[in-house]
Amino acid sequence: MAATVGTTVRQGMGIIATIVRIVGLVIVAILVAHIVLTLLDANPANFLTEFISSWAAQLNLGRGDLFTPAQPKMAVTLNYGVAAILWLIITTVVVRLLRRV
Repeated sequence: MAATVGTTVRQGMGIIATIVRIVGLVIVAILVAHIVLTLLDANPANFLTEFISSWAAQLNLGRGDLFTPAQPKMAVTLNYGVAAILWLIITTVVVRLLRRV
């Protein structure tokens, strides 16, 4: 009985770790998409651009004004790039911790 409980817990933690990894990668994808749309001068009035921009602003971990270069595109690239890297690191660490349980 104890072996099946341990196996079930490990499988459950594996599923949770997979979900955390997927959510983290979606967040990173949103941040990277915002950077790409900004660099390519996407129409800011477009629904997709507005949607990505609003989500990226909420997910940037307060890094929206970490760097303040004169060029706005460089500011977006640096600030949201740092946030994307931090999300990737956080996600990787949490997933590894979950898989160790």
